[in-house]
Amino acid sequence: MIRFWSYKRELKRYKKTINQKINKSLNSGLIFFGEELKEFEKKFINKYKSKYGIAVGSGTDSLFISLKTLGIKKGDEVITAANTAIPTISAIRSAGAIPKLVDIGDDYLIDVSKIENEITKKTKVIIPVHLYGQTCDMDKIIEISKIYKLKIIEDCAQSQGAKYKNKFCGTIGKLGCFSFYPTKILGAYGDGGFITTDDYELYKKAKRIRFYGIETEDKDNKYVNKYYSNEDGINSRLDEIQASILNFKLTIVEKLINRRREIAQIYFKELEFTDLVLPKINNNSDHVYHLFTVYHPKREKIISELKKNFIETKIIYPYPIHKMKPYKHFFKNQKRLKNSEIKAKGIFCLPIYPELKNSEVIKICEKIKKILKKIN
Repeated sequence: MIRFWSYKRELKRYKKTINQKINKSLNSGLIFFGEELKEFEKKFINKYKSKYGIAVGSGTDSLFISLKTLGIKKGDEVITAANTAIPTISAIRSAGAIPKLVDIGDDYLIDVSKIENEITKKTKVIIPVHLYGQTCDMDKIIEISKIYKLKIIEDCAQSQGAKYKNKFCGTIGKLGCFSFYPTKILGAYGDGGFITTDDYELYKKAKRIRFYGIETEDKDNKYVNKYYSNEDGINSRLDEIQASILNFKLTIVEKLINRRREIAQIYFKELEFTDLVLPKINNNSDHVYHLFTVYHPKREKIISELKKNFIETKIIYPYPIHKMKPYKHFFKNQKRLKNSEIKAKGIFCLPIYPELKNSEVIKICEKIKKILKKIN
């Protein structure tokens, strides 16, 4: 069986180092807010060229906390892409805001030419989702944000390490949000997230919100043990065990990304002359291939045949947000989201992770080509 994803091969390869990191963390006597977390936060912002950053409990939390940090409240509107993960929308709703969806282009990213159609007097934020591993057209989004005085929160959950015009995603908007869910570019062995910003006041506020609104440092950045909440906050902490694992994996993340790119190139080469629609790569984006997303109108037949050959695939995502029960009442004019609906009926993702063998990638391609000949 060729799995769509599995952590077991990675664990087998790095088990000794990971166990050492976990044991060191447990023996430190601290479960939260210890040296591993401090080290990770510092290394992460240094690597991705951000002035400030905090680790949080999940990628969803990073979006929610960022929205609250910007003062988003009930009735405010937040613009994002129709083709996104549910957490993007659930974070917006948890903040009390109303999601406004914009259709996608052929690259599966937000169609920047349609953003202005959704802007109203209530619009406060744009969340461009850097989906599948490449960045949105940030120049146009920045231009729009300046005209309408909107803030930008980048959803980088699937694009850590990707660049837009040689600038890392997460450093272009007001705040950047990352996920360390196990399948991600930098995956923990649990959950986790991160917020980046170049704004000191936003950094301090986000830091308070992640810990019940409590101020944990004084003006000299020294620890303050005062159990007093300054504002409404939540509990969103990255524990020391996950931080220790991420500290190690951060040292090899470029190697992991490069391996994903190698696998992607095999797919491009082997499947180039088929009628499978391969990923469209934008000129200004440096793709990290969190996912290798393809399109075919006979998707279900292809997936079924691959399954018979013991090859797993995933549909990411099978339903547009505006078709889901909790959210569809927000989107009465669904004609504007036509491309999202079309793509959702035919997109699916092929296995792509660093431990996947070249021979397995070739086998996947050979099976796909045989299936395509059979069904056409």
